[in-house]
Amino acid sequence: MIRTHTAGGDFGRLRAEFVLPESFSPDVLAEAEAAVGDPIEPAEREDATGLPFVTIDPPGAKDLDQAIFLERTGTGFRVHYAIADLATFVRPDGPIDREARRRGQTLYLPDGNVPLHPPVLSEGAASLLPGETRPAVLWTIDTDASGLPVGTHVRRALVRSTAQFDYETVQAEINAGKPHPSIAALPDLGRLRRELAVQRGAVELQLPEQEISGDADGGWALARRPRNDIDAWNAEISLLTGMAAAQIMIEARVGVLRTLPDPEEEAVAWLRRSAHALGIDWPEQTSVSVFLSKLDPGDPRSMALYADTTRLLRGAGYTAFDGSLPELTTHAGIGGPYAHVTAPIRRLVDRFATEICLAVQADRPVPDWVREALSEVPEQMTASDTLAARVERACIDQVEAWVLAEHIGGEFQAVVLRAEENKAEILVEDPTVMAKCAGVRLTVGERIAVRLTSVDAEKRKVEFEAA
Repeated sequence: MIRTHTAGGDFGRLRAEFVLPESFSPDVLAEAEAAVGDPIEPAEREDATGLPFVTIDPPGAKDLDQAIFLERTGTGFRVHYAIADLATFVRPDGPIDREARRRGQTLYLPDGNVPLHPPVLSEGAASLLPGETRPAVLWTIDTDASGLPVGTHVRRALVRSTAQFDYETVQAEINAGKPHPSIAALPDLGRLRRELAVQRGAVELQLPEQEISGDADGGWALARRPRNDIDAWNAEISLLTGMAAAQIMIEARVGVLRTLPDPEEEAVAWLRRSAHALGIDWPEQTSVSVFLSKLDPGDPRSMALYADTTRLLRGAGYTAFDGSLPELTTHAGIGGPYAHVTAPIRRLVDRFATEICLAVQADRPVPDWVREALSEVPEQMTASDTLAARVERACIDQVEAWVLAEHIGGEFQAVVLRAEENKAEILVEDPTVMAKCAGVRLTVGERIAVRLTSVDAEKRKVEFEAA
């Protein structure tokens, strides 16, 4: 794996370019400190500290939103999903609330994040750290033997996580046949939920994801982000909860959904033509969802087709409603209604959607401060999503330039993702780099040798040509 020179790696210029906040104002920090000692306690909070929750997050994570405990029942599964209760610490229209609305979400950079909430909350009092009793919003979802939900209960509770795991550790324990008892049922339920997603028509892209990591010498490395079964199964629990939340809000006719229109017919027709050109068989009666689920992500032709599949998923947004349902209530990528409720430490909208679900389930009015925010939250989230995507892309582009700066003239293996008359978009395999490549009559889905022709670290730009 190619690494940067040890001297490289300052993201300060990038932070300044995007005007990212360096810290929180004194009034926000003061309110956060006060909230730790004087939280907003509800009239009722269930004691669920006896449930053996565990968390699954990237190594070293401190802002832990979710804790999980799964049980098998006589007719299926019971999912206990505890979510950090940020409303316990964030007073409506207070300094923390106003700053969170400005930020929208936590931004992650290789040299440190820009948190949505002050660390004393996000990495301390609100985080579901192991061995600590924490306020949470507890979802209990019962499913039948096929994984379909048959009952949902959400309320405030006190929980205590018993252990903090990372994805690789959990995967290794499952592979060894020694899963932790709290998540022993995750593989079976996860597989069932994945099958149901395909049946619903969920459109999932498995585009190669780039991951930046640091080394002991202070440099940076690029690689493909590993995605194992645990990633997928754990995500299915979050999706199950988000779909349950969406259903609660739709039935109550008040809420905020994550929406995405169904693919246009022309986009599907384009994808079919691309599959045919790549020599990938797509039976006429096979749906997009089923077709994509059967592709081999490691096949260069599949990689190229996934790049074209982005045409199917355009127009994602947040849709708020109060009193009548909007025209669009579904998310094409998920295959049904869906809402964000499982990451309130890191994402603004989750706190508001959660409060609506709690109110509806308790048969009480939705708080006025939540209803008043519904007209603004979608725009705030859309703006923060755009910024997060730009920052992530800029970080990757910057590290690509740093990693490759000393290798101009070198040859690499790559896959052609898209091709035009005299240029193409390629995926270099090691280091994992997506870039432009000059070359005549390049073939989509082909594995080729390319030569690095230029690197501009200031502009975060690298260029290749067919070797």
